This record gives sequence, C-alpha cells and structure tokens, in this order.
Amino acid sequence: MSTLSAIDIKSVALRTIGLEAEAIASLQTMVNDDFERAVRSIYETKGRVVISGIGKSALIAQKLVATLNSTGTPAIFLHAADAIHGDLGMIQQDDVVMIISKSGESPEIKVLVPLIRNFGNTLIGMVGNMGSFLARQSGIVLNTTVSQEACPNNLAPTSSTTAQLVMGDAIAVSLMELRGFTSEDFARFHPGGTLGKKLYLRVSDLYVNNETPRVSPSATLKEVIVEISRKRLGTTAVTDENNHLLGIITDGDLRRMLEKNIPLDGIIANEIMTLDPKTITADALAVEALDRLRKYDINQLVVVAADSTYLGFIHLHDLIREGLI
Repeated sequence: MSTLSAIDIKSVALRTIGLEAEAIASLQTMVNDDFERAVRSIYETKGRVVISGIGKSALIAQKLVATLNSTGTPAIFLHAADAIHGDLGMIQQDDVVMIISKSGESPEIKVLVPLIRNFGNTLIGMVGNMGSFLARQSGIVLNTTVSQEACPNNLAPTSSTTAQLVMGDAIAVSLMELRGFTSEDFARFHPGGTLGKKLYLRVSDLYVNNETPRVSPSATLKEVIVEISRKRLGTTAVTDENNHLLGIITDGDLRRMLEKNIPLDGIIANEIMTLDPKTITADALAVEALDRLRKYDINQLVVVAADSTYLGFIHLHDLIREGLI
C-alpha cells in the first residue's frame, strides 16, 4: 500500500478536478444539431422520457430522471438489466427512450436497443464511444466522449460520468427554458423542506401569529412601555386614527432616550418614534423578509398594506422557526 503525503494527496485531487473540468469543457463542442433534436423530441412528446443504463451510467440516469421530474418533464428510470427481464412494459407508445452508456457495447444494451427499435419509440443514445453499437443504432446521438478518466488506471468511470451528468443537466435546463418553467412552478414540485418554504412561504403566513402592538402618537411613555412589554415583540407601531403607520418605537429607542438624561415627564410617542421604519407587504415571500432583515441588520419588519395600513410585525424568530436560516 502506497502512502501519500499531504502534498501528494492535494496533487491527486487537483489532477482529478482538472481532468474532469476538461471533460466538461469539451462538451461545448458536442452541443450540436443532435442535441437540439434530442431536446425538442422530449419537449414535443405526448408521453414521458424513459431513461435507462447499466452500472454507473444507471446512477446518472436516475439523477437525470429526478431532475427532469422536478422541473416539469415527466420521466421514469428503467434499469437496462431489468428491462430485458420483464420491465419493458414500462415503455409506452408515445415515450421517448434515452439510453446512457460509456462504451455503448454492454451486453444488456445490445439486447435492449433492438427491442426498443421494434417498439418504434424515438431512441436517444448518450454515449462515450461514437463507433459503438448504441451510437450506430440510436436515432439521435449525444456524444459524451472523454479523452481520459480521472482514475489513475483510466478505468473507473469518473470523467465519463461527470460528462454524462453535465450533458443531462444541459438537457434539463434547455427544457426548463422551453417550458418557461418559473420559480412558482418549481415550488409546486418542491412543497416540503427549506427549499419549498423559500419558494412559497409568504409573510402573510407568519405575521398573523404575532401580536400587533400599537399606540397612538399621543401615547404617554408609560403606555408605550406597557404596550411593548405586553406584546413581547420588543417594539410597537405608532399609528393614526385610521391605523396608518406613522413610525415605530423599539426597546432600543427607549434605552437610547434614557441615556440622554432628559426629563421623562410629558414625553409622548411621536417625540421618540422612528420615522420611515423598514416595512414589507403581506404578500411578499418570507425569504424576501429575511433578505431585508439581513440587509439592514434588524430583527423585525413592519407588515403593511399597499396604502400603509398597519397589519403587524414579522420577526427574525419567525423565520428561524420555519427553518429559513
């Protein structure tokens, strides 16, 4: 067993990254008319895209299926070995079939390809050997040839699977553009977890759970302190008789006022409130509120309607509780 110094390990890692980067860069010359035909055939099909492979290529196929399904293109995975042992029934008449293979010569592939051709489905071959059986038999060929695997023996699929992965992503993103797939569409397919919340959770879903502290412009200092303490948000809005926002008073404002050693008798809310506080509308995404809190380094935003009617507060803790941070 060879031993590697820290410098040797870094060199191996850098060489691996360099070889795989070269493999990705070379794909730019392989985005050709067949690539466009492949994307359009998937886009225009009335069925699904069925993606198959064997070995490491099967894992890439599964990843591409997951990406397509999450971005608006119906897709299913068909393992090449299982296909020739009964799973061919998964393929329907209008489906487009894609087979991913480095060599294009695997025994399972050689059995599977003629069967698909007999079905009459459009067959896309993503292959790293343009002289292979798969390349010759496919109606559309996506070239993912690499000059060298990152494996020191030039054997283990490394650069080749990276090229397959990136070519698959290029297909998926092209389809997203064709479909006009938006962040709102993405949210419909990703309702769970932090990602989904960033795409669909709105300020209106959160602020309604908080108290709505408010005082009038003429409220006494005692009334302000009581309202801030009772509502437990560390702040209160100052509103007019029509509930329009005039300003806010935070517990920080109160501390700064006390540090000035000014007489406290007779102080009213409009003398100590902060004018033009940072606000957000109820229909804004919660992640927009988070961005604004970070930008201004504050803990809460006032939620207002379009006409500046005061609605409540959204606090940093609300966003932490939802896992957005």
